[in-house]
Amino acid sequence: MRANPALRFRPDPGTIPTEPGCYLWRDRAERVVYVGKAKSLRARLSSYFQAWSGIPQRTRAMLEAADSVEWIVCDNEVEALHLEYNLIKRHRPRYNIRYTDDKSYPYLAVTVQDDVPRAMVRRNPRKDGTRYFGPYAHAYAIRETLDLLLRVFPVRTCSQGVFDRCHRLGRPCLLHHIGRCAAPCVGKVSTDEHRDIVADLIAFLEGDTDETLDSLQTRMTAEAAKLNFEAAARIRDQLTAVRRALEKQQMVSGRAEDFDAVQFHDDELEAVFQAFFVRKGRVVGRKGWTVDKVEDLDTPQLLASFLLELAMDRGTDISREILVPVAPADAETLSELLSEVRGRPGRVAIRVPQRGDKRAFLDTVRDNAAEAFHQHRLKRAKDFNARSQALSELQQSLGLAEAPLRIECYDISTLQGTNSVASMVVMEDGLPRPSEYRRFKIRGVEGQDDFAMMHEVITRRFRRYLEEASVAVAERAGGARVGAARRFAYPPQLVIIDGGKGQLNAARRALDELGIGGVELCSLAKRLEEVFLPDREEPVLLPRSSEAQYLIQRIRDEAHRFAITYHRSLRGKAMTASAFDAIPGVGPARRKALLEQFGSLKRLRAASVEEIAAVGGFSERLATTVHEALTRPAAPAGREPAMAVGSTVTRTTAGGGSPDGEQGTR
Repeated sequence: MRANPALRFRPDPGTIPTEPGCYLWRDRAERVVYVGKAKSLRARLSSYFQAWSGIPQRTRAMLEAADSVEWIVCDNEVEALHLEYNLIKRHRPRYNIRYTDDKSYPYLAVTVQDDVPRAMVRRNPRKDGTRYFGPYAHAYAIRETLDLLLRVFPVRTCSQGVFDRCHRLGRPCLLHHIGRCAAPCVGKVSTDEHRDIVADLIAFLEGDTDETLDSLQTRMTAEAAKLNFEAAARIRDQLTAVRRALEKQQMVSGRAEDFDAVQFHDDELEAVFQAFFVRKGRVVGRKGWTVDKVEDLDTPQLLASFLLELAMDRGTDISREILVPVAPADAETLSELLSEVRGRPGRVAIRVPQRGDKRAFLDTVRDNAAEAFHQHRLKRAKDFNARSQALSELQQSLGLAEAPLRIECYDISTLQGTNSVASMVVMEDGLPRPSEYRRFKIRGVEGQDDFAMMHEVITRRFRRYLEEASVAVAERAGGARVGAARRFAYPPQLVIIDGGKGQLNAARRALDELGIGGVELCSLAKRLEEVFLPDREEPVLLPRSSEAQYLIQRIRDEAHRFAITYHRSLRGKAMTASAFDAIPGVGPARRKALLEQFGSLKRLRAASVEEIAAVGGFSERLATTVHEALTRPAAPAGREPAMAVGSTVTRTTAGGGSPDGEQGTR
């Protein structure tokens, strides 16, 4: 068994302190490749020097790149957590996860540090004393909201150049004439009066809306009582604008409470986080992050890492209550650090709601995270440059003679060797071609033999290719016009097998038996996304953030989806058929009549004898037989049938499938 490469520079355990702190792994060029935090440095570092077989795969990659380790002792765990964040931001180690904003979000900014504060929409907040509200999902939404609020709070929005020019000329700009600015530039309001307007705007944005609504309502009523209807109409319009601005903020709580809600969606390689910010019961902002899961972190550790990122990103704007789907790792330490970052009285509470409005809202945030994850994956597929880069990287990484413009991927879906099927999905120029997808029923393999299934599928696909290619050659030789494009006449440059070395070798053997050349093969193992090549012992590990990695993951996932969908459809038909097989006198026609009448087996089982007898072709005696057969208790343990009606257990294996006939999809 291979020895742990880190043992060659293992420090004497007695020299490692037992206090909390941070540790840094460096490579031969003294670059920091990983930063970690520990309650006890000695205990944590010792885990890296154990037997190689007991170390997770992702940690192994870091240890193979490392050449030394050093540590920094801290006074407590909170200080260590803060130091870890700063070290990661400073060194950007390749084996630490990194959070990336999924886009540049707009904020509503108020420059309270200026003598005459200005309201504006700004991206990329600066630490210059400006108050920021948001972030918001769309710039057009916050611009429209700001336009509505300026009718009630006419604060300055112009640039410094425009402000100075109006002040020099003694004439206000158009915004004053249309009621969107109080014109402090020419003294229409004093600096202090303008600051009062700004304070009212900030209070409104912070959620103190009732006072504004009550004030406007009182003023409108008073002006109307004085018969000053023009002034009352202006205040009415302001009141309408305020209410419209409030409608743009989703109400999620009946109480005026503040909290941040965090959810995420992930797979083995990536995660997308979404955070919604609720103030006074209304959503006032949201933001999303993507993360490459380089570290071997479980869900609580991943969530703890993100909450630290969120706290450092939001700073003092973080809420006193944070809702999360599961409890993060080191929750007490993290809560203490978040409280310090917030810098206001009260401890930040991290809670996992179990029911009620907050749980429902957290589910909504989760749905947003899932949609953001889906859009993130699709964004690369739609980008021509990204697709070109993916094909080029795949060519170089796998040592292909040319870029694989047509790629086919095969997957097997089976349930204990029954109803075994296979899928073939196609990508051309990095884009899916659903019209070229094919599906197979396995017909030449008994039982659970993934390798034989893969051999059958590849044999059948390329045998059809040879047959159709020979027909096309004969047509050309005879001077006849070549017929319409056939389903298997176009060979791929690359075939991807969803599985390991066994499935890959079975596919290679099938191609060799048919004498097929010019088609490259590889297989993709699910465990660590390793790519295996024929006649090569060690797998190829594509860079985790590379376009090539995204490409083969997409086609593998699509092959899996296509195979399991077909398998479930066949399994459902088999279950329905098996329910009637043992009932004498119920053939295909009567079976069809029953299903048309009741729609499903569940409803048929719930029907009475009289209801079944009312179906055409059924006597009362036959209806009784059907009712007894479908409502009979299940067989005792040890005598259950090979497949029970209603079973939902499915196992998808990497490998191949074979058909009663190849089937396409449009």
